[in-house]
Amino acid sequence: MTKPKPCPPAPGPLEEYAARFDDLFSHVAQRRGFREYLAGLLQPRSRNKTLTCLADAEPVAGAGSPPAQRLQFFLSESCWDPDRINERRLRLLLADPATAAHAGGVLVIDDSGDRKDGTATAFAGRQWLGRLGKTDNGIVTVTSLWADERLYFPLHAQPYTPARRLPGGKNDPAFRTKWQIAVELAAAAIQAGVGVRAAVADCAYGDLDNFRAELRRIGLAWVMALRARRGTWAYGPGAYTPREAARELGWAGPDQPGDWQRVERTFRDGHTETWWAGEARLGAWGPDGLTRLVVATADPATLPDKATWYLATNLPRPGSPRTADSPHQAADLAELVRLYGIRNWIEQSYKQIKDELGWADFQVRSDIAIRRHQALVNCAFSFCWAAWFADPPPPAMPSASAVERGRDRLIPAASKRPAVPLGPQLAPHTPRGPKLADPGHCAHTLVAGMVQSAPAR
Repeated sequence: MTKPKPCPPAPGPLEEYAARFDDLFSHVAQRRGFREYLAGLLQPRSRNKTLTCLADAEPVAGAGSPPAQRLQFFLSESCWDPDRINERRLRLLLADPATAAHAGGVLVIDDSGDRKDGTATAFAGRQWLGRLGKTDNGIVTVTSLWADERLYFPLHAQPYTPARRLPGGKNDPAFRTKWQIAVELAAAAIQAGVGVRAAVADCAYGDLDNFRAELRRIGLAWVMALRARRGTWAYGPGAYTPREAARELGWAGPDQPGDWQRVERTFRDGHTETWWAGEARLGAWGPDGLTRLVVATADPATLPDKATWYLATNLPRPGSPRTADSPHQAADLAELVRLYGIRNWIEQSYKQIKDELGWADFQVRSDIAIRRHQALVNCAFSFCWAAWFADPPPPAMPSASAVERGRDRLIPAASKRPAVPLGPQLAPHTPRGPKLADPGHCAHTLVAGMVQSAPAR
């Protein structure tokens, strides 16, 4: 076999990471494009990370420049498989002891919507965009993520195709709902050897009986949120919604909790909060049923909307008759609250991927180009973890005023890494032209800055 031709190296530690993907590219131009694209994604954001930004070209006017056209061809026309790139990325993460997934983590299922104009772009259509909180024209991607209390990383992503874009609509053989795509992503995670304790998702997926049934079929445990007013059939005057079921639990105050159990939640800044959890009954759901209904709240007396979780799970209760027949280890109330609490990492992941790495900044239209962009963004994200653990930065000194308490999130403001100081670290090179300074001259510093500030402590 002919030895691959060398290509210009990527800056700093990025070269060692990029070299692990070289055998998946058949031409030196592809290997070069892979390095240039990742380096562009990792540079500090000064504008949307479109192809002209990644190529260090002037917006709009620089779209025809050779660097921008080279990246355009790499993304849209070149022949390489994004699924193989993602498979290699996951293999590297799982093989590294610092990032290896273990059976105590969770598989987070969610979807992300981003606005896109027109209908010429693949997957684009008028649909609900959760990030905007309204129905608009855009693209929705179903994603899976692995997380524990220490780290998190994306696994798979698949854009959703609205029914109106298919010839047969919802009856078209190619049409798949978001929850059907989510089941496929969960199965792909199992096939990749990702160890998880349970799959977790918000009420957009947890309310779907078919989704939970399919996860049960493929052998996954799950802890799913439910809407407080999700209705179910019940006998006579029994509870008809999770909120009604929660109000039937006895509570006479912290000293007489009745049916509630104290649960201590520990956050990443070290502070703790006292929550309360209880086993509720709703129809066929109960402590010893195939599905348990668990309510976790900061205040059982008022059940505040923003601090109350209504959770459905197929994990058996310790001591339940189901423990002998269930393929899953029993989980007490504290364990269920812990598992669903890890789900908050998905919001942090989207923040890093979208706000720093340009997840939705692509300006391509084809199916393959969009999926390639998403695979490359995930590679850039995973590189940050690789560089973080290979050469961890010194710990930041948090200020007490920066820690935000009382909010339901895992990362306080004080845990954010300080920005890399500029000045003497920047190479004293002059720009190549009068319109834009060339960040390529100081790419080592730029990549280091991205590693210092993301993903998270």
